[in-house]
Amino acid sequence: MGKTGEAIEEEAELVVKVGGKEIKIDEEVLDILHEYVRTAMPLDTLARRLGLKNWMEAFEFVKAVPAWILWTPPAFWKGQRKAQ
Repeated sequence: MGKTGEAIEEEAELVVKVGGKEIKIDEEVLDILHEYVRTAMPLDTLARRLGLKNWMEAFEFVKAVPAWILWTPPAFWKGQRKAQ
C-alpha cells in the first residue's frame, strides 16, 4: 500500500493516494487539473471539486501528480489509456 500523497500505477491506471482517498486520474479529473493550472483556482475549490477534505489535501494531491500529466491534452490521455 502506498503512502499519502503518492502517485502509483494500478492496472494501467494512474491513481493518487491522498488523505485516505484514492483518486483515479481520468478525463474528468484531468479537466479539473487543467482548469486548476490555467486559472487562479484556489486550492479549497480544487479540494471541493475532487472530494477532498481541505486545501491541504488538495496541495498534497497536486504535489503527488506527475507534472507531465498537468500538460497532457485530454484527447491524448484518452487515446493513450485506450491503447494500454
